[in-house]
Amino acid sequence: MKIAFFSTKPYDRKFFDLANEKFGHEITYFESKLRRETLKLAEGYDCACVFVNDQIDASVLIALAAQGTRLVALRCAGFNNVDINSAKELGVAVVRVPAYSPYAVAEHTVGLMLALNRKVYWANSRVKEGNFSLDGLLGFDMRNRTVGLVGTGKIGECVANILNGFGCEIIAYDKFENQACLDLGVKYVERDELFARADIISLHCPLFKETYHLVDMDAIAKMKKGVMIINTSRGALIDARAAIEALKSEKIGYLGIDVYEEEEELFFEDKTFEIRTDDVFARLTTFPNVVITGHQAYFTEEAVSAIANTTLENISSYEKGDDLTNAVTPD
Repeated sequence: MKIAFFSTKPYDRKFFDLANEKFGHEITYFESKLRRETLKLAEGYDCACVFVNDQIDASVLIALAAQGTRLVALRCAGFNNVDINSAKELGVAVVRVPAYSPYAVAEHTVGLMLALNRKVYWANSRVKEGNFSLDGLLGFDMRNRTVGLVGTGKIGECVANILNGFGCEIIAYDKFENQACLDLGVKYVERDELFARADIISLHCPLFKETYHLVDMDAIAKMKKGVMIINTSRGALIDARAAIEALKSEKIGYLGIDVYEEEEELFFEDKTFEIRTDDVFARLTTFPNVVITGHQAYFTEEAVSAIANTTLENISSYEKGDDLTNAVTPD
């Protein structure tokens, strides 16, 4: 199948070329994101392969269908950037990678917790400058701390497993209870109770209308003073402006994010010599108790390899007319 591959980096090409040796698809790589302005690049291709910050709204889907594209292959788990209803109406199939390495994201999540708690980023910078003082670096034992997990799918389950080893008390909120988490001793509670009880809150839920700005001023008001919040899921789960106000008042004591609501124009690119025009993001970077990584939680050899293989397998299944086990539908 002819595939127009958007938002590509050298590491994408390495892993997809290797995986494609057994599938034999015709891949053309584009560095550009898929959006209205770049639609022409997909002309003549059967499939558009896209990532988290590509825009696949109704207008883009209409144009893709008119150009002959019949498949959108997401090489990620989330699909909030795709108008699924429009895709169905247009007869454009959408597939995704529902699981690649939940361990990768879970380990990064806990890494952010530890980096914030023990102020590893500050300690490293100080030592390099010859400052071996411990002033300001005081942390806390993770043992017996209450961690609230919002979302207990595979990633949330993996986080629970790791934190169980630390001796944390783990509570969770999810519409669907995960038996593996229950077996670990995780206690499911209502969302407001989780906000009120947790010392650390970690977000692992998808972005839907009902989870948009899940962490806003009202939610933060229910939390403990000095709470730690971690987000390795989707940026728009947190109202960044509300988080800034809470950081200023010290209601939020620590913030670790691998995602950001307006990351589309920032992440995955080298902006070293560019002036920051996003005032909200710039403000977040000024806080000493905030750690930001650029959507790298998934980024391990195992995860990227799994993404490549599952994405190309999804495309092959569509090409052969097989059942699409990883299809995304309005249902």
